[in-house]
Amino acid sequence: MDKLVITGGRPLSGEVTISGAKNAALPILCACLLTPEPLTLTHVPALNDIGTMLKLLVQMGVKVERDADTVRLDASGLNNSVAPYEMVKTMRASILVLGPLVARCGEASVSLPGGCAIGARPVDQHIKGLQAMGAEVTVEHGYVHAKVGRLKGARLFTDMVTVTGTENLMMAACLADGVTLIENAAREPEVVDLAKCLIAMGAKISGAGTDVIRIEGVTDLHGATHRIMPDRIEAGTYLCAAAATGSTVTLNGISSGYLDAVVDKLMDAGCDIVSEKTAEREFIRITAQAKLKAVSIRTAPYPGFPTDMQAQFMAINCIAEGSAVMRETIFENRFMHAVELQRLGANIKIDGNTAFVTGVKRLEGATVMATDLRASASLVIAGLVAEGETHIERIYHLDRGYEQLEAKLMALGAQVRREKA
Repeated sequence: MDKLVITGGRPLSGEVTISGAKNAALPILCACLLTPEPLTLTHVPALNDIGTMLKLLVQMGVKVERDADTVRLDASGLNNSVAPYEMVKTMRASILVLGPLVARCGEASVSLPGGCAIGARPVDQHIKGLQAMGAEVTVEHGYVHAKVGRLKGARLFTDMVTVTGTENLMMAACLADGVTLIENAAREPEVVDLAKCLIAMGAKISGAGTDVIRIEGVTDLHGATHRIMPDRIEAGTYLCAAAATGSTVTLNGISSGYLDAVVDKLMDAGCDIVSEKTAEREFIRITAQAKLKAVSIRTAPYPGFPTDMQAQFMAINCIAEGSAVMRETIFENRFMHAVELQRLGANIKIDGNTAFVTGVKRLEGATVMATDLRASASLVIAGLVAEGETHIERIYHLDRGYEQLEAKLMALGAQVRREKA
């Protein structure tokens, strides 16, 4: 098992290109199941989660061709509507095959998924929505079994805002008879990106990006070509790394429009941020002060502050001036990185879903363990500013969500290497 070794105290400088978004690519890969015609996707990141999803699709009979960041999917030979536990145990996004399979094949058996241990992410909203559209759904022996002649359009109201639930039901509704309304829908840019791909495939969707999405079902969808949006969480992570190290860094291939809540908090911390989006180029440039001000945050569904950036901001607050209150409202178990940051000398107190962070003059390198994907990123940021060497173990979490992390950091001047643990 690999680990990262980071020697802290070096400022970052230069440019980094942001990869395609993992959280947009995963549902869009599943969209190939809705049509027998080829779907071509570009700007697909090379990540472990992407590889896992492609393996799952292949075992269902999908032909996959991959060339650099382009993936071609052909589901004309789809012959298996089962997603087994062995294939999905490491990735919760695997539940996203459920809606497309039921819509096209009339049945599906999908193992309840695994992934990061950051809290309960139940699939009951997915099940409730499919049942409202006429499917018979049972959960037995760790599998969700769904069956239907043909899905019917329905008015769906989710009890909680769920990104994967919105995506699953939106894909299913594309081939349903009649009109489906998804109310209390997730508004994340990744949902909008999926809608754009589905529309390119012939779907009739309006309202993506708002809390009410309208889908008029069609008889079938066709092939298309779609470019995956940039990864706003990867971009936010590099912005936080630059902020923590007092650096000036330019992120290419993304604009601040995807990151309003994050940019606002970084500016509150004392960073100067410039963003530009033209037909020729889009970029964000951050210039950070040597000492930041602590900023309080409260995570919330988009367009609020993203839960996937909470850990990275905790790392910033660990070395900022003053104290901050950080409230996590999305997942109930997403402060596991706090204990690891404390090993580096951070002053953090946890009370339920609230963390109280007081900045310290310096962090000191130590051996820490990554507990989930974004927790891993927070430890990397802390390691970049800590004195001496920080050894981050169990970095397979990082490989699930950050493409070429150490290479990109090294290009910015960081001293980081990968070793066998």
